[in-house]
Amino acid sequence: MTDQSAGVLVDQALVTRVLLAGDRRAFEQLVRRHQGMVRAQLRRLVNGDHGWADDLAQETFLLAWRKLHQFRGEARFSTWLYRIAYSCFLQARRRRSPTTGDMDGDASVPEPVRRDAVDMRLDIDRAMRRLSAIEQIVLGHVVQLGLSHDEAAYVLGMPLGTVKSHTNRGKAKLRALLADWQAASQEEQGK
Repeated sequence: MTDQSAGVLVDQALVTRVLLAGDRRAFEQLVRRHQGMVRAQLRRLVNGDHGWADDLAQETFLLAWRKLHQFRGEARFSTWLYRIAYSCFLQARRRRSPTTGDMDGDASVPEPVRRDAVDMRLDIDRAMRRLSAIEQIVLGHVVQLGLSHDEAAYVLGMPLGTVKSHTNRGKAKLRALLADWQAASQEEQGK
């Protein structure tokens, strides 16, 4: 049994304890198991605003508690949570300001590529900001959170083909934007 399938079984058992016995400690365990990834998802969606992401995470888990009876087990519990978190984000973004929700970030030309790991991370972040908002969101779920295309489609409420298209388009753009890193890596391997 893989760690992932064991985790799914643990989540199912905890959900059952909450639903059948109203076990708050079981729900606390679910929160502890998933809060890091939910916060990571939300931090990416709110461009690193930790305070806002933490508020949204709290709202996510409150909604999950209230709506746990609606969880059908058709998706992993974590996928169900990601969908709630994404919905909370969309609602909060609409409430904040419908006219200032620009998520495309800084479209300026990135600085010259540097060669150490920290600089590479900065360049990846900068390149991600040059993608369209929807490409950022889809790649954040598929690549950074490790969701399958099916799971990302469920979380984002999009058709599977749309998720695949945005994933492929976003990856192609990133490859082009980060071509200097690939060339430098090939040079180092050739030495």
